[in-house]
Amino acid sequence: MSVRRLAEASLQPASFAFNRANAAAAKQWIKKYPKGREQSAIIPLLMLAQEQEGWVTKAAIETISDMLGMPRIRGLEVATFYTQYQLNPVGTRAHIQVCGTTPCMLRGSEALMDVCRSKIHHDQFHTNDKGTLSWEEVECLGACVNAPMVMIFKDTYEDLTPERLAEIIDLYDAGKGASVTPGPQNGRITSEPASGLTTLKSEKAILKATRDRETRAATKAAKDAEPAAAAAAPVPPAASAAPAPAPVAPSNASKPKTDAVETSPALKSPSATKVAPAAERGASVAAPLHSAANANKAEPQVEDVSKQRKGPKNKAEPASAFKAPEAKVKPAKAAAKAAKPSPGNRSRPTGKKPV
Repeated sequence: MSVRRLAEASLQPASFAFNRANAAAAKQWIKKYPKGREQSAIIPLLMLAQEQEGWVTKAAIETISDMLGMPRIRGLEVATFYTQYQLNPVGTRAHIQVCGTTPCMLRGSEALMDVCRSKIHHDQFHTNDKGTLSWEEVECLGACVNAPMVMIFKDTYEDLTPERLAEIIDLYDAGKGASVTPGPQNGRITSEPASGLTTLKSEKAILKATRDRETRAATKAAKDAEPAAAAAAPVPPAASAAPAPAPVAPSNASKPKTDAVETSPALKSPSATKVAPAAERGASVAAPLHSAANANKAEPQVEDVSKQRKGPKNKAEPASAFKAPEAKVKPAKAAAKAAKPSPGNRSRPTGKKPV
């Protein structure tokens, strides 16, 4: 990115102030940001100043910075960073931005730049003799399918030819830029194929009313065809008619066997005849005996090691864990061994009382 600097002091106006309409718009922009974040409104406020003056002046940057209560150097940083702000005077009637990225370059943007060089000025950011027009090359403007294109103020003009761009430049130079219709200049609508639509030529095919009408027509045709199809179908002889298969009763294989009325296999409900409790207990499975020790153990599949649920827990160690030699000796034996010094130990007590 090239260095962006403010215009020379001789071109800078002495002061800046928003007009009545832009001052009201500036207040509305500031209100959109939460309390303490009003400085974020500097970007739209600088755009308002550029639309009013045609370019962003040093006085405008300083005035807007003071309005937002921010250091002026912060305002200068924003204005010199974003290329959307024009820091030098541009054409009073039109500043033409020609897209020069790959899609537009392949579609002839160089020829559009040659038109600007011949009709405005050889160099970018320089106005014509009357000061009404200027131009520059910019990055992608977002209408690649309609390349090549230019942007003037907030409007884009797409599907351009050098001859059509020359006509647009002449209209803006004559003060008739409002008469130029933005968008594609070759007659197509938005971004449809250049040869015209090939699909979805009629909206009737995608309307709900059309779909409902077709559905009703298909349903009626099917109902009308049913009697004719039934009359035309051959009737099989009665002797060859096979009996209908008997219905298969549901299986009770997955039902548990307990004493509960809902799951007891001896009780067929609903039934007026009740089975004796002894028969129910005989058909049910006895509950397993309770074992407190087994209930306090966790399943090995859960913990990968047999451990208890309650009470003091011993740290489980794998059998192959390394242990130091001194750690293998039991604590009681180690204490007894430490209390009996060896005969070769010179520091052992001699039994003599100190003098």
